[in-house]
Amino acid sequence: MDLGLSGKVAVITGADSGIGQATAQLLAKEGAKVAVIDKTSEALEQAVIEIKKFGEVFAVQADLTKPEDVKAAKRKINERFGTTHILVHAAGITGATGDFLELSDEDWYQTIEVDLMATVRTCRAFIPGMREVGWGRVILISSEDAVQPYPEELPYCACKAGVLNLAKGLSKAYAKDGVLVNTVSPAYIATPMTDAMMEKLSKQMGVSFDEAIDSFLDEQRPHIELKRRGKPEEVAAVITFLCSEQSSFVVGSNYRVDGGSVASL
Repeated sequence: MDLGLSGKVAVITGADSGIGQATAQLLAKEGAKVAVIDKTSEALEQAVIEIKKFGEVFAVQADLTKPEDVKAAKRKINERFGTTHILVHAAGITGATGDFLELSDEDWYQTIEVDLMATVRTCRAFIPGMREVGWGRVILISSEDAVQPYPEELPYCACKAGVLNLAKGLSKAYAKDGVLVNTVSPAYIATPMTDAMMEKLSKQMGVSFDEAIDSFLDEQRPHIELKRRGKPEEVAAVITFLCSEQSSFVVGSNYRVDGGSVASL
């Protein structure tokens, strides 16, 4: 199937690992010119080595919590590629966790800055160029937590719910300009974020990493019917479809890639 991505310019945030990197690789393989943005230069350099195996890539280091960094990243990407057709916003953190009553304002602000406001900033930066050329795809990474919140992760859950709402609003605002906005909501994917969660759990329980995964699946994610963590490539496949010409009648939708984790319709 021809996805119609050859020559398209795609910006992927959070591309140093996990879902972002897997998506960058797949888009590059499909012929897109890929610009990757991340905060950490060392990890970004390593990611570029991997992505280059599949196609053209350009790396930009930026802290998406800083508006000036986002503007500078856009300028550098436009200087290199001329415009942007696709934005995949995958950057994010788990943020502060624990009892709601014990979380401070600062705990909330940190998560909001990274998981919600950075999404706002990247959309504000790159959507205008898509409107100018009359073709665009925006895929924002939300989470199962957006519709199935977990009490110990409420800042993250609230921000991801905000991402869903933001995407729906943007889809209504800019579909008429050819810019199609959708979300993808993964659950328990094998990424550095969930690796860190499982390493912490294994130490708390005094068990192995794999045993911690099994315990987490049984006790905290019982509705993941496939009984395993998802793979970044499985999420990237759905994202890449939404980036393509084949998704031309998909707008304002949320695609769950969660192994069945969300228990309701």
